[in-house]
Amino acid sequence: MLKHADIWRAIDSLAVQNSLSPSGLARKAGLDPTTFNKSKRVTPKDKQRWPSTESIAKILDATNSTLAEFVNLVGEESAGLLAKKIPVQDLIQASSMGQFDHNGHPVGETWDEALFARVDDTNAFGLEITGNSYHPVYNDGDLLIISPNADLRRGDRIALMTMNHEILLKELVRNSPLRAELKGFATSHQDITIMTQDIIWIARIIWASQ
Repeated sequence: MLKHADIWRAIDSLAVQNSLSPSGLARKAGLDPTTFNKSKRVTPKDKQRWPSTESIAKILDATNSTLAEFVNLVGEESAGLLAKKIPVQDLIQASSMGQFDHNGHPVGETWDEALFARVDDTNAFGLEITGNSYHPVYNDGDLLIISPNADLRRGDRIALMTMNHEILLKELVRNSPLRAELKGFATSHQDITIMTQDIIWIARIIWASQ
């Protein structure tokens, strides 16, 4: 179980590491200076009050800290409830044979790992952009988190692997039992329609580091 005290201790530790008080940390992150005050950590009725994920994201950005570093401050017992390791590969390597099963789930031993905030999909994986083919939407080195089990909706950004093992990144226009209609991210990117029989897997991009 994720412990209330562990989260607040991690915030206090992050402040100390940056030579700040909790109020100074909040101020540096553009938050109300009282956001992390000890008096704000429980309600007048003694109910535990938890910091928001938005607040945590802002203090990590303000201190140039990573989620992995924050998780280490939380402690091992609670860390697994905040983040988990997911498999990661660059687009070129991921396009080679034997990297996915027919459901679009990573397989094999060539995947790296990255720590990422927990997502509902236990089969989520990361793809790292290589080169500038998807500029200006995605740039070289950007990390995309892909969810094979997420529902697909019109307008979603998706990753798709064709039968020739090419991975495409597109915007979903329509997905039917017969075909997927896809839009390029920029005017230089081609809009295409791919028959379902020519698709190994298609999955939603749920997050991108940019």
